[in-house]
Amino acid sequence: MDLAWSMASYLGCIVAACAAVAMSLWLNTARRGHGPAINAAAAALALAALWCFSVAGFGGESVASELLLVVSNLAWLWMLYRLFGYDQRDKSLGPIRPVVFTLAFVELLQFALIAARLQYPAQPDAELLILRFACTFRLLMCIGGLVLVHNLYVGASQQARLTLRWPAAALAFVFLYDLNFYTIAYLGGDIPNLLGDLRWLPVLGAAGLLALGLLRNEGDLRLRPSRGFAFQSFSLLLIGAYLVVMVVVAKGLAYAGSDYGRVLQTGFVLLASLVALTVLPSARLRGWLRVTLSKNLFQHRYDYRSEWLRFTDTIGRAGQDSPLPQRAVQAIADITDSPSGLLLAPREEGGMALAARWQWHGIEVPAEALSGEGIRFFEESQFILDLDDIRQGRAGEVPAAARPAWLFEDSSTWALVPLLHYERLVGVILLARPPVARRLDWEDFDLLRVVGRQLASYLAEQTSQDALGEVQRFDEFNRRIAFVMHDIKNLASQLSLLARNAEKHADKPEFRADMIITLRNSTDKLTGLLARLGRYGTLGGQERQEFDLAALLAKVADRYRTNREVVLLEQEPCMVRADADALEQALVHLVQNAIDASDADKPVFLHLRAEAGSAVVEVVDSGEGMSPDFIRTRLFRPFHSSKPGGFGIGAYEARELVRAMGGRLDVESREGLGTRFLLRLPLSETSQMLRAMQQHMKEVA
Repeated sequence: MDLAWSMASYLGCIVAACAAVAMSLWLNTARRGHGPAINAAAAALALAALWCFSVAGFGGESVASELLLVVSNLAWLWMLYRLFGYDQRDKSLGPIRPVVFTLAFVELLQFALIAARLQYPAQPDAELLILRFACTFRLLMCIGGLVLVHNLYVGASQQARLTLRWPAAALAFVFLYDLNFYTIAYLGGDIPNLLGDLRWLPVLGAAGLLALGLLRNEGDLRLRPSRGFAFQSFSLLLIGAYLVVMVVVAKGLAYAGSDYGRVLQTGFVLLASLVALTVLPSARLRGWLRVTLSKNLFQHRYDYRSEWLRFTDTIGRAGQDSPLPQRAVQAIADITDSPSGLLLAPREEGGMALAARWQWHGIEVPAEALSGEGIRFFEESQFILDLDDIRQGRAGEVPAAARPAWLFEDSSTWALVPLLHYERLVGVILLARPPVARRLDWEDFDLLRVVGRQLASYLAEQTSQDALGEVQRFDEFNRRIAFVMHDIKNLASQLSLLARNAEKHADKPEFRADMIITLRNSTDKLTGLLARLGRYGTLGGQERQEFDLAALLAKVADRYRTNREVVLLEQEPCMVRADADALEQALVHLVQNAIDASDADKPVFLHLRAEAGSAVVEVVDSGEGMSPDFIRTRLFRPFHSSKPGGFGIGAYEARELVRAMGGRLDVESREGLGTRFLLRLPLSETSQMLRAMQQHMKEVA
């Protein structure tokens, strides 16, 4: 029975101390509109909590507990004095200060009595005398405090009483309990054990009454904690409960009285500490707490004000290390607590490709991540796709094109969020599964849909700005090329004239022959340069001929045989109808880029194969590779060159040449591994079939 009562008293001290600390922190964060005593009340609660912790750890009769009790009583008295300043009564009531100072002096005499008790230990007569003096001084302090509390409340205005009644009740509870406690101690000549074990009750009661006073709003009690406060408070509650359980079990093992009691106690504390260090910091536990609180304490899962502030902060943060597409992924992922994500953006060839990664480098994404049919589905339905529903067979009316197979090769994929701008899909964000996964509901869909539209407007604006800048650079480039072409044309005319005159007037036949050859070669070069520059407006517009693509690849490889190894892999005879010179020019661009990206001892591979009516040429290197952002924003954009002094139009020209011949150029690259360009051209039979169909359609029209 004694053990149970001691344990109950111990737990009561711990609970009262935790309540006082929580209330003190709450008062410190709610300073506005609660009068001048808010700091004094927070300090009094904090000191009372320290006293409760000391009683629980060292006992109520220890020197540390006695000293903290004196300091705590002085703090309560200071709080009482500060409450008179609520309606400025401390400036008009002269007797208040002398009474408060007298009571404080009486309480300070307890320090002298504590020193006397230490001076005369184990002397019954001296201990009884010191106890009587201590009880007398405490009774004077309690009576004076109750008189001041009465004066505080009765003398206040009716409006002020609404605010003062709860702090006054808390102080009255503290002083009244001590009054009874020390009265019984004075009369009995000894400390009453029962009331001594329950001395934590005034602290707990004062904290509760102050909490009620803080929560009251014109008679209505309404609790409106923020999500952050609720999450932190619940976390502290779990930690406190863990500590209480740990202490109770440890005390029980100590009271067992066994020879191994201390060993068991130490082992349990070490094990419990290890569990706490392992479990409490985990992201899964924090996610579970957040989801649980949102479900049970709040009407809505999201704190929309906090979410919007975080969203604007993420999007507004600029920097080269965090481009807008990457920040867009992070803004969506932060809402659902997803650890990573991807952004898919439209490509000019159709479909969607990887545009940005955020903390997700392990997932493999194909060159065409989403087809045109999938894009149309998201534009028409504005559907946010929960991939776990599809895994569990709840696909509904979602077509296969909107849920390609690569999405399910990685088990961490969780949701697809479309980004729509004026009913046009400008991107799709793929989110990874959060630490605590759940099924998306209507609130998730509404918030993600609104945020997705906002992000879509940002991405569309950036795309428009990039397009405008490209047009401006093209205009400047065209103006410069016009002057260059004019000068080169004049030079070519002059050289042609010089060559004709030299044929008629040169005296020496040998010199004349050499001059003619030299001039004609120069003329041919300048004329070829003019033809090349002139094709920028009509790329691949020359007469198309049928030829073997394998022979053209061999010719391109032969150009680099002296200074670099270009390896021809397995080749199939592939007859195509195209502009051989333009196609050779495109291949030279690709091979040269591959050589520049690779080390000197690493070859470049050329592979030709037939595939579904098309000839596919692969140009493969093992160089540094390219990032998705570089491929999307710079590779096929003119005037973005990684070479000093380069125009940056090689890859752009190669793609435009291939497109003009009815083909397509794709690229797949991984940083640190290498790059593969895939050039697709229709075979001759396919080209003839397509031309026949087009001619037939024109005749029908």
